[in-house]
Amino acid sequence: MSTVRPEGDIDEDRIQDQRPSGPTVLRMVVGGELRRLREACDISRGEAGYHIRASDTKISRMELGRTGFKIRDVADLLTLYGVTGTAERDTLLTLAEEANHPGWWSAYGDAVPSWFEPYLGLEQAASVIRSWEVQFVPGLLQTEAYARAVAGLARGLSEEDVERRVALRMRRQEILTRPRPVKLWAVLDEGALRRPVGGRAVMRAQIAHLIDMAALPNVTLQLMPFSRGGHAAAGGPITILRMAEDLLPDVVYLEQLHSAIYPDKPADIDLYWDVMNRLSVEAEPVDVTLGSLRSILDET
Repeated sequence: MSTVRPEGDIDEDRIQDQRPSGPTVLRMVVGGELRRLREACDISRGEAGYHIRASDTKISRMELGRTGFKIRDVADLLTLYGVTGTAERDTLLTLAEEANHPGWWSAYGDAVPSWFEPYLGLEQAASVIRSWEVQFVPGLLQTEAYARAVAGLARGLSEEDVERRVALRMRRQEILTRPRPVKLWAVLDEGALRRPVGGRAVMRAQIAHLIDMAALPNVTLQLMPFSRGGHAAAGGPITILRMAEDLLPDVVYLEQLHSAIYPDKPADIDLYWDVMNRLSVEAEPVDVTLGSLRSILDET
């Protein structure tokens, strides 16, 4: 996750630059430093886990930035890895403490499943998001009415819970129009636009909104028409997030019905990039997609 630097040299300037991105990137940066230090000492995850009375799985999650840090655990690992200099230890311990501060999205923790919350931090920290959607319009491109209809499909949600989810989704979309907006490149299956989620009026407004959003310079939208038949991603939705910091790894996110998977092996990440790139070649070009959206709008 991080380039190997001379022993005892923690790149504080690079780490300081991640503070505005929120706790998720800070966790990834600190986790990357811990992994670099562990590998430099030729210590296995199992050995590191034993040292802090934890499993190798916990060490993996810490190094990938998928969980918060217990400051005692970080301090014990730094000792194990031979990081004894006061300045070095203080830098990483301070950052680990800051990484535990909740992001703004934590205020909606009661409205979303726990497995989805880590993705929210990654999404906010990303500079590029590539997505393939099969059943629904991508969340970042949904209208409020469409988002409400989608949220209402979940069983057991109160009206208040639905509205909280809608409010969260609308706030997430601010990353598309902030001063340094995320670059979103989405490929959407035609079926998602033919399925009348929320009814005719909601779908018409949603398709019109897609046409408007596609005009943004940081949004690329492509349609995968029925006429293409089979394609590279004959499965569920795929999202790939690229962080603003070049030294951080790309993140693959696969959402399921009641959970999510983050394949993190380099070979797996490369595979999903290949699938995503093939999808963009197989889908309609951007200009053709706009024409198709207008035709579907007329037919809806």
